[in-house]
Amino acid sequence: MIPVPGFEGRRIAVFGLGRSGLTAARALKAGGALPVLWDDSVSSRMQAETEGFDVEDLTAADWPGFAALVLSPGAPLTHPKPHWTVDKARQAGVEVIGDIELFARAIAALPEAGRPKIVAITGTNGKSTTTALIGWVLKQAGMTVHVGGNIGIGVLALPAPAPGAVYVIEVSSYQLDLTTSFAPDVAILTNISPDHLDRHGGMPGYVAAKMRIFQSQGPAATALVGIDDTFGINIAETLTDRGDRLTLVTTGKHHHWDEWRAGFEKTGAVTAVDGVLASRGEYVCDLSGARSLPGRHNAQNAAFAYAAARALGVSGEAAVGGLLTFPGLAHRMEHVATLGRVRFINDSKATNADAARQALSSYDRSYWIAGGRAKAGGIDDLEDLFPRVAEAFLIGEAAGPFAARLGDVPHRICGDMASAVKAAAGAAAATGRDEVVLLSPAAASFDQYPDFEARGEAFRAAVLALGATPAGGS
Repeated sequence: MIPVPGFEGRRIAVFGLGRSGLTAARALKAGGALPVLWDDSVSSRMQAETEGFDVEDLTAADWPGFAALVLSPGAPLTHPKPHWTVDKARQAGVEVIGDIELFARAIAALPEAGRPKIVAITGTNGKSTTTALIGWVLKQAGMTVHVGGNIGIGVLALPAPAPGAVYVIEVSSYQLDLTTSFAPDVAILTNISPDHLDRHGGMPGYVAAKMRIFQSQGPAATALVGIDDTFGINIAETLTDRGDRLTLVTTGKHHHWDEWRAGFEKTGAVTAVDGVLASRGEYVCDLSGARSLPGRHNAQNAAFAYAAARALGVSGEAAVGGLLTFPGLAHRMEHVATLGRVRFINDSKATNADAARQALSSYDRSYWIAGGRAKAGGIDDLEDLFPRVAEAFLIGEAAGPFAARLGDVPHRICGDMASAVKAAAGAAAATGRDEVVLLSPAAASFDQYPDFEARGEAFRAAVLALGATPAGGS
């Protein structure tokens, strides 16, 4: 745990008692604060009470008596409308912050010589794989590394700071909206495409939230920006005053790449074009050797990991060694099992169309399991990849709308995961060829599962129930 100082003896309102909320309360209490907790869920309040926390109905609380409101990232700060706790805090002149801001203040309170390094990663897609990959590369290079935030362990539940350690933190747009002083030593923006627009009031608000990862960085900090989309290019242009502390990352996807290539490769850029990783135009490695990093999107993740490791002083040779041995991330292009000549790929983390595009683009053909609770636009943007779909097997609330959008593409409405897996496995095996059954839902999980992890585990269980051999098994 990372104790949070600065609020000793003061009452702090904490709303939302999920993973980040309870962790924040524990860290505040360890730092000497007096957290006051509330959640709409009775069971969550009961859990807090069993841990000895002060649970108080915040609708009737003395708000001017609070030093801060620590808000769950799941509660809206601004849109569609502010959460009622936010209104009460603002009326009382109480600052509204989140767990990442508490983490930032805990680190800033340390003597400068004793502060660990912080690598922070955000973006619409790829941030979890990039986070896990950077953590792996740094660990293989012999560093003491703690990985968490929006991936795995809540940031304040990570081990206490120690000199020489590195925190590799995934941060969401919701978390960034609740920061004021978060200043990572290496800040990474992977990419931006429309997502969570209802929570940010539209695309400008979403982009502004992502940009907050750079807002408090000092002059010695490094900014890494992906420029495979127009939003990234525009953000990079606003950061040009960073000089050589700004590194641009591309896979050559943007339509201006051919025009830029000659001059761009001589700048402080890291490129991953056609499977070749290069830095400042100099060859680094062939990414085809990184078996857990297939596809253009993973080439981008590798480029970010290489650039981040180099920014922290890791040698090029050690960074490449880490990339080539990365075992992969659960629920993201994860090879879970094989049955005969059919491979089963778990990409449950693809909760929107842009994320599913990365997976569909990685295979010439696949038996695609998709569906769930659809995001705005559904699978409209994937039409150019429909020819790669041998057959689609549709689940959840989106099954009907996805079927209508697929049109003449072969598809079946299966409803639930077990039925979809069984039908897809049978269709793939019937060809007698090497085939891929791909779970890449292009939709949220909340219609049938509490989160994408549970959905991915349901896929794994259904695959293994067919008698498939787990990846790495015999």
